[in-house]
Amino acid sequence: MASHVFRRSTDPALPVAVRAEGTTIWDADGRAYLDAAGGAVVVGIGHGRATVAQAMADQAGRIAYAHGTAFTSEPLERYAAALAPHLLLEDPAIYPVAGGSEAMESALKLARAYHVARGDPERWIVIARWGSYHGNTLGALDLSGRKPLRRPYEAWLGRFRHVSAAYPYRAGEPGANALGDSVELADELDRAIEAAGPGTVAAFVAEPIVGATLAAAEPPDGYWPAIAEVCRRHGVLLIADEVMTGFGRTGRWFGMDHWVIRPDILVGAKGATSGYFPFGLVAAAGAIRDTVLDGGGFVHGFTYSHHVVGSAVAGEVLRILEEEALVEASAAKGERLKGLLEAGLGGHPNVGEIRGRGLLLGVELVADRETRAPFPRSERVAERVLQAGREAGVLLYSGTGLADGTNGDAIVLGPPFVVTDDELVAIADRLTAAIEQVTEAVLAST
Repeated sequence: MASHVFRRSTDPALPVAVRAEGTTIWDADGRAYLDAAGGAVVVGIGHGRATVAQAMADQAGRIAYAHGTAFTSEPLERYAAALAPHLLLEDPAIYPVAGGSEAMESALKLARAYHVARGDPERWIVIARWGSYHGNTLGALDLSGRKPLRRPYEAWLGRFRHVSAAYPYRAGEPGANALGDSVELADELDRAIEAAGPGTVAAFVAEPIVGATLAAAEPPDGYWPAIAEVCRRHGVLLIADEVMTGFGRTGRWFGMDHWVIRPDILVGAKGATSGYFPFGLVAAAGAIRDTVLDGGGFVHGFTYSHHVVGSAVAGEVLRILEEEALVEASAAKGERLKGLLEAGLGGHPNVGEIRGRGLLLGVELVADRETRAPFPRSERVAERVLQAGREAGVLLYSGTGLADGTNGDAIVLGPPFVVTDDELVAIADRLTAAIEQVTEAVLAST
């Protein structure tokens, strides 16, 4: 019987997921999959946490929905108070929504509303980086610098501007749109702001460590302090996209914590509820909130923003992260997994770089290690590694187009923070075997 579901995958024979616990998902045929990707690098606290399900049910049993313009709620107020100490923002105010793309759209509107409220309406331009990903709604997609995702919708894009990716591995390569020196990157942003025109740039948006688009690419030393200084000097708001890097994924509560950089606005999702409920948030410095509210309010909103059940789930996930020290676990287990990957793949002729922090790690695959030449896109290397991993019972995540927007493959790992050492070893072993299987087949056919 044909399915009436418009699926995200073109695979006509997707397995049916029926149960999950810890780091494992089982399908309807009883097959187990080790979730080395946390879904889409979402699941931090692990699958099947009974207390999260109970918090969800208890709250829905009391009140499931109350519109955010008419009511606040105890779960939301409690969650905001509990999260605030983990945010580097000054006197943070939290605006919850239903996911990362909504959160980014909200952040863009908030930046614009802030400048309008303070009597600076000419500031509307937003600058992001090539090789970035900020969401799939049109505004967030326009902001994103991931060319394969932009390509079908280019006719609708072009509002925002881009500077080079902070991507040392491919710095200066034709088509990569990447630089690897912090001074060069900061100077480029400075020039872009000047070129846009005095007082026209509202915000600069970037991921602290790039997620799947560049497979956990870290910026060069000194990058974030230099970028923050450029933004402050020009009166440009700094927006940190922590959708993937937040809530312990990189071994700190938030990615910016590695550099002790205080953004003006922070965007979070994914790990906030660990996949148990659609949820995202914008956290703004108190001065930004106050300016917008004093200027007439934030003309924005979604039906499911400030959701009562979502807030209850986020609160329970936050409690688990704190009480089980899972952020610290992410840091330690990430170092362990990175070491295992380097031991198994560090000398592989088709592995260009192993990188990342905490349990956000990337393995970039190349046709030639010395020249860094990518495999041609026609070989679909990343997809084939994912399939080989799935057949071996491990779920992986991928990135494509890293080298020039079309070619370039990488595998991303983001397992739940509750992953055991035996499972870390299994992830590394199975990924190594999958890469060896695919690269040998590709090379044999050329």
